[in-house]
This record gives sequence, C-alpha cells and structure tokens, in this order.
Amino acid sequence: MKKALITGITGQDGAYLAKLLLGKEYKVYGLVRRIVNRDFSNLVYLGIEKDIEYIDGDLTDEASLIHVVKTIRPDEIYHLAAQSFVGTSWDQPIVTSEINAIGTLKLLDAIKHHHPSAKFYHAATSEMFGNSNFDGIQTEDTPFHPRSPYAISKLFAYWMTVNYKESFSMFCVNGILFNHESPIRGKEFVSRKITDVVARIKLGLAKDIKLGNLDSKRDWGFAGDYVEAMWLMMQEKEADDYIISTGQTHSVKDFLDIAFKHAGIDDWSNYVNIDPRFKRPAELFTLQGKSDKAQKKLNWKPKVNFEELVKMMVDADLKRLKK
Repeated sequence: MKKALITGITGQDGAYLAKLLLGKEYKVYGLVRRIVNRDFSNLVYLGIEKDIEYIDGDLTDEASLIHVVKTIRPDEIYHLAAQSFVGTSWDQPIVTSEINAIGTLKLLDAIKHHHPSAKFYHAATSEMFGNSNFDGIQTEDTPFHPRSPYAISKLFAYWMTVNYKESFSMFCVNGILFNHESPIRGKEFVSRKITDVVARIKLGLAKDIKLGNLDSKRDWGFAGDYVEAMWLMMQEKEADDYIISTGQTHSVKDFLDIAFKHAGIDDWSNYVNIDPRFKRPAELFTLQGKSDKAQKKLNWKPKVNFEELVKMMVDADLKRLKK
C-alpha cells in the first residue's frame, strides 16, 4: 500500500485529493497544526474525515517536519499548505513568506536529508504570472511577473522545487494551477463569497454583496478535476512542471450572472455594491492558462465546465442554508 502525506489536508484541494487517494487505496496522512479549534469541515463534507491519519506538524517548525518525514517515510508528498489569500498577503507579507516560501524550503530540506526517494508535489499558482500574458494566454514558458506578496512567496517555492530536482536528483514537480473552485471553497475567495451570498439573498437572509473589480477575468475550473492532475504528475517516470487550467476565461460579472440566474434572480445589479476595500493595490486583470502539455503527457482534461461549476456551488450553498 502506497503512503501519501498531504500538507494543507483540511483545505479545499487537500480534502479532494485525500478522497481521490483513498479511492486508489493509499494510506493517507494529513499534516495538521496543533491549534485549539481544528476545522475538519471540508473532510466531513466529503465523508472521509475518519479515514485519514493525522500527524502534528508546522511549516514554520523545521524539527516537526523532519519528525514527520522520518516517521511516515511516505512514497508521495503533496505540499498544498499555504497562506493562500492574496488580499491577506498584502496585510501580512512576512508571515505569508515564512509559510509559503521558507516553509516549503524547510520541507524540501527535510525530504532531502531524511527521505530523498519520496516524490514531492508543490502546489504552485497562476498568480506567479501576474500580468505577463503577452499573447493573451500563459504557458509553461511564459515569463513570471508576480503582483502580490502571495505570488512572490509562491514563486520562491516554485524555483526551490525546481532547484532541488536539478541539484539533488529528487523527484520534485510543480503544478501551476489556475483558479479552481468547489462547494467547499473558503468564503474568503470571491467565487464562494458570491455563491454563498446569492443563496442567502434567495432565502431572504441577506440583501446585498460587496465586491471589488467586477471586470477581472480568471480561468476557473473544478477542484475535483485538478487534484487528479496532481496525482497523474506524480505517476510519471520523470518529474516535470505542468499548467493545469481550462483554457477559458470568465469575468466576475459572468460568475454573478450565472449564479444569480440559477437562483432565480435575473438582475444582479440591484444587489451588488462596489467596495474599494476589495480592490488590490496591484491589480491582476486576466489569467488564462494553456494546459496542452498536461493534456498530452498526462492524458488529463477538465470535466466540469464553468457554468456547471457555478451552478454546483450555488446548489450546495442553498442546501446548506436550508438545513
């Protein structure tokens, strides 16, 4: 039986990945911080919280990472944990860097010294590209131009992952994932914020929603599809980096249009207020990825389209609130 260690297991991607690996008969370990109120709600939602073995550890504590790697000796390590809120990274750039950048380096070093045969996956991000889309679409060869402390911290982790692969012959891959959502996406993210409030408006529990730039465009996919790509990368004979995306972009306005109409509300403009607090200091306007490499080498492609994704999220929030 293969053993997999997942950092960030309580997050959206960690939960979907754990479910996928359990279905493939892996022994799944989840790295969790020792805090008073741990939140396993995403794992509960997917019905797998009791099927995972949890182990204490913290990305800011190198000794704990060494202990985890030496104790479990996993075949595969999926590093998904991060301070992943772009907005928060402007307010907390130091802690964002300590977790995302230095935390990744500490984990890589623990693997190098104590279990170098383990395969390592790093969850990189399309945010690293920033506005560097000279031809309108990003590929694995597009230059990086990060536009936030979050994106800069992830770019450090990206290059460290590449460096450890090239310098120490370790199996290290970067998945450059474009925006991916699901019914268990955190409400801090604009996608889930919209579907949650739309459901509340529909049920008379809210009157409006406050948003920032409605013209921002993103390449939105379904998290359940994207974790499959993570696993496929780790099954290859040679480590490589891949963009995972749908190749299509939609604006926040498009998201609002589908979400409100699916809830039976035709005109969303009566419910949306623009709040300058939700606009970024350095705005990132459009992200659109080309996943041809992943589709060709990994035989991967997204299954859930944008409209299906938005409707799925609205339905899930309506069901939660009706309970």
